[in-house]
Formats: sequence, C-alpha cells, structure tokens
Amino acid sequence: MIQPTQIDIDRDKGNFRYETDYQYDAGVGLREEVVQYISEVKGEDEWVRDYRLKALKTFYRKPMPTHWATKDLENIHFDKIRYYLAKGQKPSRTWEDVPDDVKETFERLGIPEQERKFLAGVEAQFDSEAAYSRMKVELEKEGVIFVGSSDGLKDHPEIFRKWFGKVIPASDNKFSALNSAVFSGGSFIYVPPGVKLAQPLQAYFRINAENFGQFERTLIIADEGAELTYMEGCTAPKFETATLHSAVVELVAMRGAKIQYITVQNWSNNVFNLVTKRAMAHEESEVRWIDCNIGSRLTMKYPGVILKGRKARGEVLSIALANDGQHQDTGAKMVHAADETTSNIIAKSISIGKGRSSYRGLVQIPGHLSNCRNNTECDALLINANSRTDTYPAITVRGNGNAVQHEASVSKLNAEQIFYMRQRGLTEAEAVSLSVNGFVNDLIREFPMEYSVELKRLIDMEMEGSVG
Repeated sequence: MIQPTQIDIDRDKGNFRYETDYQYDAGVGLREEVVQYISEVKGEDEWVRDYRLKALKTFYRKPMPTHWATKDLENIHFDKIRYYLAKGQKPSRTWEDVPDDVKETFERLGIPEQERKFLAGVEAQFDSEAAYSRMKVELEKEGVIFVGSSDGLKDHPEIFRKWFGKVIPASDNKFSALNSAVFSGGSFIYVPPGVKLAQPLQAYFRINAENFGQFERTLIIADEGAELTYMEGCTAPKFETATLHSAVVELVAMRGAKIQYITVQNWSNNVFNLVTKRAMAHEESEVRWIDCNIGSRLTMKYPGVILKGRKARGEVLSIALANDGQHQDTGAKMVHAADETTSNIIAKSISIGKGRSSYRGLVQIPGHLSNCRNNTECDALLINANSRTDTYPAITVRGNGNAVQHEASVSKLNAEQIFYMRQRGLTEAEAVSLSVNGFVNDLIREFPMEYSVELKRLIDMEMEGSVG
C-alpha cells in the first residue's frame, strides 16, 4: 500500500474556478478578425501577424487528421471556442503582485510552494497569458533566458525568430496550423553554451474559462554543451462543454547539449488535448521526453526527436492512464537522420473500466545510414473486462548496419497475486493499487522525487472504485 506523504493531493485538485473579469476577449469562433485582434493586443511586428494569417489559411485548407486520429475529433466545434482571453496585466515578478483571483488559483494548486522548495524558475499561465514569471537571479547573470513566448518574440528576436516554426512548421498538421494562427503564452528558454542548470525550470498551464481554447507555444534552445530540465503541469476545471488544448513545443539541442522535458497532465475529462511536440538533436546531444498523461476526454500526443547529428540520442518515456470515457492516444516519433544515432521508446498504459489507451509509434532509419539503433517497448495493463488497448507501430528500417527491436505486451491483473496480497491483510483496492504502481514504477522513478510521489498518489486515486 502506498504510504501517506507530506504532499497533499486532492482527487479534484484542479476542479475549481474563480469568476474572472477579462480585459481582452476575442469573442467566440475562428475568423481572420480574431487572429488580427490577438496580434494587435500583443503589439506584434508585421511578420508575426502575417505568419498567423498564413497559418490560418493552412488550417482551413488542411483536413482533419484521419491516419493518426480518432473519430472523437468530430466532436470539436471550432466555431464555439473562445480563442483569446486575458486580464491585460504583464507577468508579475512576485506572487504578491498577481491579481487575487489568479493568485488564489495557483496557491490552491501549490505552485508558489513548489517554487520555494526545488525550482530554479517558474512561469504560471492563466488562460491565454502568463500571470507570473520569475527566474533565479544567478541564472540571469549566466545569460539564461526564461520568459513567455510574447516577450521572447519582442526582446530576443535574433534567437527566437531563427528557430521559431523551424522544428514544427505551421503546415505540419491541422492543429499545428491552428496553434500557429492563434498561439498565446508558453515559454521561451535559451541556455548559453556550457551552462548546466542544477534545478528544473517549470511552467504551469491553467484553463479557467468555459468553451475556451489554450494554445501556448514553447521554444527551448540549449546551446552547445548546455543542460536543462523543464517541467510542465496542466489542469482545468470540469465543464459540461468541451475545452480545447492545442500546444506546440519545439526543442533544439545543439552539439553536446542535453534537454529533459517532463510533463504531468491531469486535465478534467472534458478537455481535448491535441499537442504537437518535437525536438531537433544535433551531434552528440540528448533529448528525453518524460510524459505522464492522466485525465482529458481525448489526448493525442506523440513527442518526437529528429536525430540530425551524429551520435545524437533521443528517448521517450511515457505513462498513460485511461479511465471511463477517456481515450489516451499517445506514443512517440523517432526520425534518424545521421549515423550512429540511438533512440529508445518505453510506453506503459493502464486502461480502467471502459477506458481506452492506444500507442502509436513511428521509427524511421533510412538505408544510407549506419550503426543506428532503436529500442521500442509498449506494455499495456487492462484492469477490467471492458478495458481496451491498441498498438500501432510504424517502423521503417533500411540498410545492413542498423538495428531495431520492438516488444509489446498486454496483460490483465494477476488474480493469484491479488489473492496472495489479500491473504497478507491488504484490501482488494490496496492490492490492485500496489500491482498497478509496480507496473509503472520503473518509469515513475524517472520523474523528479516531488513529481513521482504525486504521480503515485494520482494513480491511486484514479484506481478507486475500479475493482468489483
């Protein structure tokens, strides 16, 4: 049985909202006027506005995804969504200066406490814009940049514009085009050559409004030999109507750099979470995506790495938990584009009740490369008779000097193990929880301690009432 810890986690921790007055509201529906309104409110340069408008045309032109998608996407009504809501304030540097309703939200979620305990910097986004953004002074002295995407565009165009939209172009898919048209919020991080961050940077994304779409845009660049860990958390209250979250995340790891990107999502079950995440890894660099997907009505997320430089390494470690009425459609993409590159994918999913989990993976190694390696492991655990899991691997390997291995397993709870633990004094629910945590424990250990404890508690609470 998972023992109590100091971290207090409520099952419905994110299920609350405060009435908020917004100074800027783009209205309902998606039109060219909405895109221009967003750009004008932000005071953007002409090239950014033109980029948005071009992306909007791409969004209209592109069909809904069919190959990497589900029929549930038909339930998204783009004409009923609010694409931009903001209170109008600039991100505060102290929690005391954050507006009261927003501050109460983040205090209830424990963000200030986390910053004090173990973070090097925090950005907290409320609906369309960041409400709080601060980084430790010593990192600023080393040349580290950690600001919102809007400030990155304005204050650091020589770095931001060079990589913006280069890893994930607006034309990549329908939802990357949508994000490119209406993006707001997100993080811009630049770590100079040789700087290694000992503590993580964190962003927290909060949806407060109903019928709302959150479209943050994150760009992280680790220059030669730099290292950083970035963590993001996501919550939203439960509404009867659908909420859309469609982010774009671009990572650039220069020669010898290391980026670790950790996500813990606990969306409410009315959220469509459709995210495009991709990294470009140059020579001898390393990119790790560590992902935990809990909650949402539908999640479609496949973090990828383009292994562009020799001896680059990419890794995706993911946990997905699908409960009743939820579909976790997750996986990874690894594109080898240089010799001696290595990729590793480990995905574990848990399906409860009538929940459905799917793994979709893409691995490409062209024939002109040599000494490339990929390992893919997909393990699924079904808790109930009506639970469902699917695996859709797409592996293309050519050439004689490359190697790929793929392993997949599907299992149910072991009745004998449950019986054995019950004979040792555990309840059935405690025995099931222990089995499930054992199933994902090797991946949970990859999360920072502060997150791993929380994850085990979240999984425990999702398991309540799943047996019998």
